[in-house]
Amino acid sequence: MRRKIAAGNWKMNGLKASLAEVEALKPVCTGECDVILCPPATLVAAMAEVAKGANITVGGQDCHWNESGAHTGDIAAEMLADAGAGAVILGHSERRADHCETDMMVHNKALAAWRAGLQAIICVGETEAERDAGTTLDIIGGQLAGSTPDGATAENTVIAYEPVWAIGTGRTPTLEEIAEVHDFLRGRLVERFGLDGEGFRLLYGGSVKPGNAAEIFAVSNVDGGLVGGASLKASDFSGIIQAANG
Repeated sequence: MRRKIAAGNWKMNGLKASLAEVEALKPVCTGECDVILCPPATLVAAMAEVAKGANITVGGQDCHWNESGAHTGDIAAEMLADAGAGAVILGHSERRADHCETDMMVHNKALAAWRAGLQAIICVGETEAERDAGTTLDIIGGQLAGSTPDGATAENTVIAYEPVWAIGTGRTPTLEEIAEVHDFLRGRLVERFGLDGEGFRLLYGGSVKPGNAAEIFAVSNVDGGLVGGASLKASDFSGIIQAANG
């Protein structure tokens, strides 16, 4: 059985006062699922301190592929680990679109994450135009192949499927559409990594809420969620964690 994950991506949200939400989450972080919270880089160290002793892993939202250097404004995977992170989101559609990140860049960032001892959460997803054109599986297959290095294992890598058109829009694919993509991803992972491909955890992201989390997490090959807005408030995210707890 693959252990479920409830992962929260705070994106460009959160100040020190927001850490009270992490404290409020502790009672539902019972250890039945893995809880990952990815705040802005400014809060990683402080959140790691608040999360000590709880079943909460703190993660970054991006990292550079180099360990150090003249890269103003970037953050190395080693810096995230030094601040207390245990994971990092890579290749999120907002990074791919806003910062022109390519599959090869994400690939190199995953290698950096592993180098620093971080778990890489590699994101894939299609735009609305790509779904309407019927190329969803082609796009996602290409992103998965290009963004995931050969050294990927179920321990060092999680794959997150986020349809771009569903992120923050309130629109959610049907359960059948989610199953189609997750089953496809599982097939590609098994094809590439053999039986080890069965162990990779696949997260769904895109307008996951307390009200729909349980039914989404029950879909074939959905091993939890990568949650945006609903992870900012303990009152919302606790319901999603409870759904992942089963």
